[in-house]
Amino acid sequence: MMNRSPSGRLGRWLARWQPVLPILVAEFMAMVGFGALLPILPLYVTEQGVDPATLGIIVAAWPGARLVAEPFFGWLADRTSRRPLMVAGMVVLGVSLLLPLLFRGAVELFLWRVLGGLGAAMYDPAARGYLVDATHEGERGQVFGLYQAAAMGGIVGGPAIAALGAEVWAGFAFPFAFGGLMCLAAGAYVAVALVPRPLRPGQRSGPGRAPIAETSFAEYGSDSPEVAARWAAELERDALRSGPSAGAGQAPAVAPLRTLLNRSFGAAVLMNFGLYLAIGVYEVVWSLFMRGLGASVSWIGVSFVLFGLPILLLAPIGGRLVDRFGGLPFALVGGASVAVAGVVYTFSSEPVFPAVVGIFEASANAFLGPAIFTILAAGTPAGRSSTTQGLFGATGTLAFIVSSLVAGALLAVDVRYPFYFFAVATATCFGLGWLILRGGVPPSASRRLTEAPSSG
Repeated sequence: MMNRSPSGRLGRWLARWQPVLPILVAEFMAMVGFGALLPILPLYVTEQGVDPATLGIIVAAWPGARLVAEPFFGWLADRTSRRPLMVAGMVVLGVSLLLPLLFRGAVELFLWRVLGGLGAAMYDPAARGYLVDATHEGERGQVFGLYQAAAMGGIVGGPAIAALGAEVWAGFAFPFAFGGLMCLAAGAYVAVALVPRPLRPGQRSGPGRAPIAETSFAEYGSDSPEVAARWAAELERDALRSGPSAGAGQAPAVAPLRTLLNRSFGAAVLMNFGLYLAIGVYEVVWSLFMRGLGASVSWIGVSFVLFGLPILLLAPIGGRLVDRFGGLPFALVGGASVAVAGVVYTFSSEPVFPAVVGIFEASANAFLGPAIFTILAAGTPAGRSSTTQGLFGATGTLAFIVSSLVAGALLAVDVRYPFYFFAVATATCFGLGWLILRGGVPPSASRRLTEAPSSG
């Protein structure tokens, strides 16, 4: 008889997702630490005598560093082992959160933010590329739903821990110390949990392995895809190309970069750009918008928690539905919901209404995130998972920077205008994404290895 007890279901769940659990746990740990800084970073910086204009530059240093570095580190993660990059990224991020406790000038704070952005740029493409390569096409909605839930769980829990610690122990110093130590602990955990295991004689690794739902990834080695296998396949292909029949009938292990020019990648990038236009507006406007409606600081904090909880609870479910029905319908409905919410917020006359609308928008986001990542995975060329994720993340960061600048300018005119801006811009981006994909989402590009040689 099948074991239907809670412990039995948990055991089956752990066995199924064992290959990606280290990434999920590390993401939760890091986001708990990072989330601890969200409520207090502007307050801490201004307490050091930094003026508001300089504060904006310091805050922008993080996404600026990511914008420049993420494509490079994504490319590097596909050319080398991902585990050292993930560990190094977490260590750099942890150190960047601890240093402001010792060096507090405006220039130093700017440099520490740049350092933190570089650490995140090292870690994120490698981690997301790992998730793509450790799963098969029918599982990616679920795994990215779990990844989104892990991140949001950290963001929801981090501020609460930081507020308690700051009040009971060390003031504003506590969130920085706590955040830095959590990131360092996440790096140490990744270093231990993803130690590569040697293959047994006769075993094979790489993109052609069995899906993780069917077998333990421990059998194949935990650096995904195995670096040695990637390079061996490339060397074999190069040797064949040098002979008389130069690779005839041979599929390359790594697809050329030009294969990124496909419909799924383009649509996912456009949709992500539209989503981050909305996120950038919220970062600049939300607290001021709520304060203008009469919200207390505590209620503003509650509004963030109310937004995070639906994503935490629904994203894994959303991922399963995306895998079952496809990403495009959920992406379109989710994008439309974000755009509509942007308009509805402007009708607020008191602070409770926008918090309720935020729950609706967050519920749509719980399905939207896995949907976009599933569309992106369908357009990921073979051997280019982290490169794809790096470029994808950089476009979102660019949208965040553009939106933050535009929102600040519009806010000076009317608090409603930033919401109108992202509603129109987000709807436009998702509409263009639909036009690109209206012929249907093609099969995963990782399953369509071209015959062209790899371009570095």
